[in-house]
Amino acid sequence: MLKYQLIANQIESHIYENNLPKGTKLPTVEQFASDYSVSKSTIVKALESLVLKGIVYQVQGSGIFVRKKNRNGYINFNSPHGFTDNLKDNKITSKVLDLQLIKANDEICDYLECSKEDDVYIVKRVRYIDDKIMCYEESYYKQSIITFLNNQIVEGSIFEYIEKAFNIKTSFQDRYFYVISLDKEISKLLGLNVNDPALVAYNQCYSPSGILFNYSKIIYNYKNTKFYDQSSTIK
Repeated sequence: MLKYQLIANQIESHIYENNLPKGTKLPTVEQFASDYSVSKSTIVKALESLVLKGIVYQVQGSGIFVRKKNRNGYINFNSPHGFTDNLKDNKITSKVLDLQLIKANDEICDYLECSKEDDVYIVKRVRYIDDKIMCYEESYYKQSIITFLNNQIVEGSIFEYIEKAFNIKTSFQDRYFYVISLDKEISKLLGLNVNDPALVAYNQCYSPSGILFNYSKIIYNYKNTKFYDQSSTIK
């Protein structure tokens, strides 16, 4: 990952983690350059990437400002953070269905970029938003990086645990989407009917140093999930 991308991710994380309101003025390019010990051109590139993602906006002659916060209960397609961090104003809970340490199969090897000899944690959960079923989630973690998980940990925010225990933040994601008709097993878990439609997201999570440590498959309940995306152009 390029330097400006790392800095952009860190600025974005600061905005989300501190819940900065719309209109908050960010430091100047010069101040950012001093804080991160990089050139002003690197900071300009980082801020331009955040403008394109809809995280901040620029007022000519006045500075860079935080854009409008997302509407309550909407999931940000562009955020690399988990539901607990993304939906701070909502109650996010989990029902753990399974937690195992397994050997990677072909699909896991493909998405997690590992070998069949590698040990991988698999976590299956139903996630809830304000006590309503939001999604079914299967997550896979490289045991060589995330060395320990248990039921108590995975009942809460796994990403928060990973950050505190291993000092690893999700810096960026690759995400893939498609739509399916639900089978009997998943429809029951989501409280829906067989053949109801569902959006599926595959997420690959990378550390700030570019290490892939997790991938997940999330099947959303169309009745209880809403999404938004912010974008801009640079003139």
